[in-house]
Amino acid sequence: MATTTREQPDHWQPQEVRIIGDRAVSFRDVCVHEILMGDVEDPDLMVAEPIWDWQQTESGKFIMEHAEGQPYWHRCVDTYSYGHVYRIVARLSEQNETFWKLKWGNIK
Repeated sequence: MATTTREQPDHWQPQEVRIIGDRAVSFRDVCVHEILMGDVEDPDLMVAEPIWDWQQTESGKFIMEHAEGQPYWHRCVDTYSYGHVYRIVARLSEQNETFWKLKWGNIK
């Protein structure tokens, strides 16, 4: 079975700096959660529940409220378990990213 990977998902955007008021604020895409899925018939369907569960956590609620735009996920092949790795990515301001990393830091 041949697999191909893209370097960056379709939604990915480069880091940008915006002037808000009298301050320059940096925004970038941050991987905020990873979900490991085994070898299942329809992994996109099966990952819906773990994503929902994560959204109900304190970390997930913070990301859903403070992300610039809607967070997105992308799937990669997990060559160690022959399953899939789902990464949830959110575009965060420098301040929100720092707060999130200090409070929850671990993306798993």
